[in-house]
Amino acid sequence: MMRLVVLVALIGLTFAKVPFDPNAHNERVIGGYDAPPNYWKWQISLQKNLYDDGYHYHICGGSLIGASYVVTAAHCISSLDATLYRVVAGEHNIYEYSGTEQIIGVERITVHPDWNQDLAKGYDIALLKLATPASGSASVDLVNLPYPHQMLPHGYTCYITGWGLIQSFPSAAPDVLQQSPIQVVEHSVCSTWEWWGSNALKTMICAGGDGVISGCQGDSGGPLNCDTDGVWRLHGVVSYGPAGECNQYSKPTVFTRVSSYLDWINSVS
Repeated sequence: MMRLVVLVALIGLTFAKVPFDPNAHNERVIGGYDAPPNYWKWQISLQKNLYDDGYHYHICGGSLIGASYVVTAAHCISSLDATLYRVVAGEHNIYEYSGTEQIIGVERITVHPDWNQDLAKGYDIALLKLATPASGSASVDLVNLPYPHQMLPHGYTCYITGWGLIQSFPSAAPDVLQQSPIQVVEHSVCSTWEWWGSNALKTMICAGGDGVISGCQGDSGGPLNCDTDGVWRLHGVVSYGPAGECNQYSKPTVFTRVSSYLDWINSVS
């Protein structure tokens, strides 16, 4: 069985140590391209003080679903000490300060109670309560949630966004938020042995698998943005992908299906 890997990465931020080659930042989410500045207004960078060195590092993405709440992946949370984390909303170039950013501490972390660190079992979702509410602006806004148990048809085009690696070998990370259209692979296809087999649950969404476009390390926790009913909705949270090259044919990026967890989200937020 193919090994699953989380799509977490450590990327140094402005005034931080940069662990990737800065000359490699002119590539493109894998197969993507630069997003327009502050178009995906709910996209946040989840950052952690990893080494008690005064620096915060981008580890995952996330989405603002309320002024005080961010949804991300459970596997992004390696410690429940909320003081280690911060959220940056209104971010575009992760290595530059433009004045649109809102840097907000985290007050409380709630990981889904059934998460057991086994990606194939699902429940890869967590909520962060912010220490102070995010302020709505031209660069920061909330994302709509899907309808309960809403499922999208095979081939439906959504967008994946994030600051994850833009190539696996050698590793290269972008400075600017990346975006790419990505097509949904319905469960009946993704759960076949040629694809993800029994690792793909109905509480997950598969998207991609064309060998070109995929999420990668650093995109974990970020959104699968889908325009339904004329509004952008958060249909997925980046969960896992294949070991090795991220953009493998028939091994799409797998997202936690948000519509399966609305009752839990509402009970927490």
